[in-house]
Amino acid sequence: MPALRPLLALALALAVPAAFADAPPALAAPAPAPAAPPPPRAVEAPAPVPSGAAIFGSDYAKPKDLTPAEEAVQAEIAARALPRLRELVARQDKLLAALGSDGADQENVRRDIQNLIFEYDAFLRTFPNYAPGFVTYGLLLGKVGMRRESVSMLLKANRIDPGLPIVKNQLGNYLAEEGEPVEAAGYYVDAVRLAPDEPLYHYQLGTLLAAARDDFLKSGQWTRDQIDRTMQESFRHARDLAPKNFAFAYRYAMSFYDLDTPQWDEALKVWAALEDECSPGLEKETIRLQAANILIKQKKFDHARILLSTVADEKLQAKKQELVAQLPAEPAPKSN
Repeated sequence: MPALRPLLALALALAVPAAFADAPPALAAPAPAPAAPPPPRAVEAPAPVPSGAAIFGSDYAKPKDLTPAEEAVQAEIAARALPRLRELVARQDKLLAALGSDGADQENVRRDIQNLIFEYDAFLRTFPNYAPGFVTYGLLLGKVGMRRESVSMLLKANRIDPGLPIVKNQLGNYLAEEGEPVEAAGYYVDAVRLAPDEPLYHYQLGTLLAAARDDFLKSGQWTRDQIDRTMQESFRHARDLAPKNFAFAYRYAMSFYDLDTPQWDEALKVWAALEDECSPGLEKETIRLQAANILIKQKKFDHARILLSTVADEKLQAKKQELVAQLPAEPAPKSN
């Protein structure tokens, strides 16, 4: 443990969810997406880069493993650093909101961001062992396109305090974007371990496993069964932790297409449950296309034909006809 740790350290449960109990230490590259109807609405996960103010939320608390002397040091550092950091973060969030906005003078915004960067540099020289400062500065640099500099700050925060899930997640994002999914997975797994109740971290891990399956297999550290099980459990955890988030529920249902041995009966149950939560019209009909697609794979053509007959939305007709074309010709009616 370093001599100095920030007073504001993440104090989250450290238990690893059952889904990851036998997961290998690292993961990695993409399999083609299965042919399936498009989602009825945007299903992108929430932006993985939080605002600077996020580090002052309820996830931060005083570490429990400090000696009385270390606690006194941390309290003294926080008393001086935290008010100033709050000020920097408030300006940071305001400037990032103005960046690219039509109503703001972009030249002035960029100049003010540059000045803020200078002030962060001075702040971190004053408080070189204060991890939250490196976290918020790293988030700022990432938002203005300085990705490598952002990662440098986040790595420093990680060295000072390795128990920050927001840092693990951001480092995982960077490595995934850089084409290093095996290395990225280790950070995502750490984020899940540190913050098991954060649905986004589960979603990120599931997405990486589904997209980079071949690389993980080539690494020799994962079997296809481990990848499939952990991927699907990650999406299920995300759905269960955020039951009102359609993106997570839809991606969990789609995960059955990613399995080496799809469990189609279970998939139909999941799509049926999701349909019950959807609004009539486009959303419900899209779910029915998904169910019809599965029924065709199961060669339950009569059931698929009935479901397809209920899809009337114009936006779905092209996909509907693709599925109809996979049905065998109906037998001619018997003559009397």
